[in-house]
Amino acid sequence: MLHNMKILLFIWFLIFSYTTRISTSLDTLAVGESIKDGETLVSSNGIIEVGFFSPQNSTQRLRYLGIWYRNVSPLTVVWVANNEKPLQDKSGVLRLNEKGILLLLNDVNSTIWSSKISSLEENSTQIAQLLDSGNFVVKNRRETDQDRCLWQSFDYPGDTLMSGIIVFIIVKFELGLTQPQKVGMYSI
Repeated sequence: MLHNMKILLFIWFLIFSYTTRISTSLDTLAVGESIKDGETLVSSNGIIEVGFFSPQNSTQRLRYLGIWYRNVSPLTVVWVANNEKPLQDKSGVLRLNEKGILLLLNDVNSTIWSSKISSLEENSTQIAQLLDSGNFVVKNRRETDQDRCLWQSFDYPGDTLMSGIIVFIIVKFELGLTQPQKVGMYSI
């Protein structure tokens, strides 16, 4: 009887260790890790998700890498990485390379989109982490300050403003300027 209890306790410990390890790594990518189309990262409290999607009501099956609210219907995408260059199929892979750069690759390993980092600290190990705020960040693994990141999606807002995004509006007045510098629809 005691032998059976030890076996059951050991099996429970293995299952608990395995599920704990999985649940703590769902919001991050380490260097060399990737997610492919059909896989997602989920923020620690399950609020936000990053992965591949096709726009609803679209006749084409173009694929985008985006961030959305996880439990909101219909799908509410708040940020898109490759808005200008969609994937043509479900071959997309998001990878964090050894330089701490997020790469979105297609079926022939061509880079469709990449993050830019401000500076790389010597002898540091980067991770990409999806925060509950909706911010997708690349930072030093040991960094605890959420404001100290090498790259963040909040620096490249889409058409949805989220709490925590700082928007700088620069108004430039010049005599004789009749056309705006950037063409597009903007509203606040």
